[in-house]
Amino acid sequence: MPRKSAARRAGSGAVETLRSRQVYANRWMSVREDDVRRVDGSDGVFGVVDKPDYALVIPLDGERLHLVEQYRYPVRTRRWEFPQGTAPDRAELDPAALAARELREETGLRAGRMVPLGVLDVAPGQLSQRGRVYLATALTEGEPDREREEQDMRAAWFDRADFDAMVRRGDVCDAQSLAAYALLLLHERH
Repeated sequence: MPRKSAARRAGSGAVETLRSRQVYANRWMSVREDDVRRVDGSDGVFGVVDKPDYALVIPLDGERLHLVEQYRYPVRTRRWEFPQGTAPDRAELDPAALAARELREETGLRAGRMVPLGVLDVAPGQLSQRGRVYLATALTEGEPDREREEQDMRAAWFDRADFDAMVRRGDVCDAQSLAAYALLLLHERH
């Protein structure tokens, strides 16, 4: 069956799901195959990766941004990005609580103020996952409490000029982080 969050977003009804079957699952994701009927009456199939929604946090202190760096196995390289993640074992958490948890877990930072900036659809042609982006300010430092998979993670502050240079060099190329930064820039205009 499609996840609740995927079903609630179906909206327009342009494609009718005839049958859905899970073909793979682990503690982070599941893959399903849906037999569908398109609006013109023709039948088709969709392969969908279901992952819980995630939170991404932009920690900002004046003109400094706090990033984390870790090895990303699928692309076989280390990458700088904003703190982000999902709840363990595909659980669904309140987005603001998840954002605070990810910030504390990955960086040790706690935010006195969290402002929602927007929603990101990661890869809507194949993935049901959505992200909620938050701006974290009034920060206090503490010790990170990382999961086992994050033990190689590093964290550091960068001023905006350095961040911009990292983006141009390809040191920051995480699509969610770049889209979140665009939401921050739009937020700052108003």
